[in-house]
Amino acid sequence: MTVRSNSTISPERVAVVEWAARMGAITAEALAEREGFTVASARARLLAAERRRLLRRRRPLTGQPALYTATPAGMRAVGVRGLEPCRVSAANAAHAIACAGVAAALEHCYPSHRVIGERELRREERERGCALASAHMGTGQHGAAVLHRPDLVLWPKDPAEELPVAVEVELTRKAAQRLLAICRAWARCRCVDGVIYLAPPQVHRALERAIEHACAGERVIVLPFDALPRRHQHVLGAIESSIAAGA
Repeated sequence: MTVRSNSTISPERVAVVEWAARMGAITAEALAEREGFTVASARARLLAAERRRLLRRRRPLTGQPALYTATPAGMRAVGVRGLEPCRVSAANAAHAIACAGVAAALEHCYPSHRVIGERELRREERERGCALASAHMGTGQHGAAVLHRPDLVLWPKDPAEELPVAVEVELTRKAAQRLLAICRAWARCRCVDGVIYLAPPQVHRALERAIEHACAGERVIVLPFDALPRRHQHVLGAIESSIAAGA
């Protein structure tokens, strides 16, 4: 089956596929939050795009929301370039579910900003040849900079007037030394205005300790997931479920 050009795809479907391509993976719950649909309506739209082979559906975690990713044909149909199709697995599904929900909520909280994902940031930095919203972790082979990229970025509509804000979705505790190194890198980073960590209660103490030891308190803050106001409680439920799955 051949996907027809985007001239035969409705603008609403183009928007859904484009968002999936940019974010990597989305859920019906996140789409419902973003667009103001019911979950059933959002799921129907996603399944319709899947039937057109614009999206691919995977559900690697039992009892967790299905994740939809853009197919190569879907990316071509909506004009997305420079991004590879996202690979969903049991190892990354919980984090992808949470990131999709957080991204949708951030769009409502910060209408003056554009929310982009790590994949899109990687593409932009590759094309421009410099760090735009990533922290330098040191130097790798052949003198190349080693970057730590955030999960999401709040990108200002006028980058000349203000810097982006990095957003980290932290479901589980990293090794203490690794977390400390990342917080130190964020404390030194001057291409972002600050960093927001969104984390469940069981991760808060480790983050707060790393931030304190890195002297990063003026640039890095930790918030619970329910600090983001949501129009629909189902997206918070999906995030909480993904936290339990990732624990």
